[in-house]
Amino acid sequence: MTISVAVSGASGYAGGELLRLLASHPDVTIGAITAHSNAGTRLGELQPHLHSLADRLLEETTVQNLSGHDVVFLALPHGASAEIARQLPAETLVIDAGADHRLEDPAAWEKFYGTAHAGTWPYGLPELPGRRERLRGARRIAVPGCYPTSALLALAPGFAAGALLPDDVVIVSASGTSGAGKAAKVNLLGSEVMASMSPYGVGGGHRHTPEIEQGLSAAAGTAVTVSFTPTLAPMSRGILATATAKVAPELLKELVNTDAATIGTEAGEASIAAQLRRIWLDAYEDEPFVHVLPEGQWPATKSVQGSNHVAIQIAFDAHAGRVIVCCAIDNLTKGTAGGAVQSMNIALGLDETSGLSFQGVAP
Repeated sequence: MTISVAVSGASGYAGGELLRLLASHPDVTIGAITAHSNAGTRLGELQPHLHSLADRLLEETTVQNLSGHDVVFLALPHGASAEIARQLPAETLVIDAGADHRLEDPAAWEKFYGTAHAGTWPYGLPELPGRRERLRGARRIAVPGCYPTSALLALAPGFAAGALLPDDVVIVSASGTSGAGKAAKVNLLGSEVMASMSPYGVGGGHRHTPEIEQGLSAAAGTAVTVSFTPTLAPMSRGILATATAKVAPELLKELVNTDAATIGTEAGEASIAAQLRRIWLDAYEDEPFVHVLPEGQWPATKSVQGSNHVAIQIAFDAHAGRVIVCCAIDNLTKGTAGGAVQSMNIALGLDETSGLSFQGVAP
């Protein structure tokens, strides 16, 4: 089975990462490679690492150029995917790596993105409860944002198991500069980011906040409120998310006296920690890309760089009665292009790991 694919936005980071993965996919033939302002340019000038595709010329991103393929990947800025997707045939598998089709709530979309809501597609994060089934046979898929990918993988098991409270969730994530895209920006200059970290989107203003709440609420079966703070780290790629939530009193009852906020003994604390860890181990036991690390080993972005793998560690803060989950991903691979290819594999009935079997890069 040979699948013809087209990739739009091929001059950007997400588009380039898609091409890197697809070039090694055993079941794929790469058709149209398109861009907007860079149309007519030799791909190797903009993506010099893609040696096997270097002499291909970027075509205009038009419906005509994207049509006629089995799969179309849209790696476009938010607001640019919906109109193109509407004009592509219903039988074409369209995978949107942008934000246009992720959110279910039109009001949330309009608040954070300022345009009309384009509708909601099946969500391309198969490790979430029930998502893999919705992706099988799908012909429209919305790839999650990179921050939501790490945050949801960090906390969804605990909410799905009823082990966490929904109203006091705090997530702080550090991302590499590629998460901001390829456009030139003063705050992303090397002299600005080297040996420095800085927050942005503070106070609930980041566009990925409603997407994180949407995913965690679906796992919990009730509304989850999230305080999300992203930070910019001096690295080109990677996300390290530190996510915390209050442990449900029901899980603490057997180990407390009368006050659910007070843990009784060291043995009790160890028991809670073990119960929490078991929830995550069970959730990801059969997942090919998500790895709950051995106790005492903590995730590092370098260990998953360039791969579709996810590294997770869980701890229990007895003093605060909170679970702490650290999750490391590569924002361009598992956070974008890898998730898109993984979703394509599921939708088309291919081996889910096809084209994604490579390991991380170190040092």
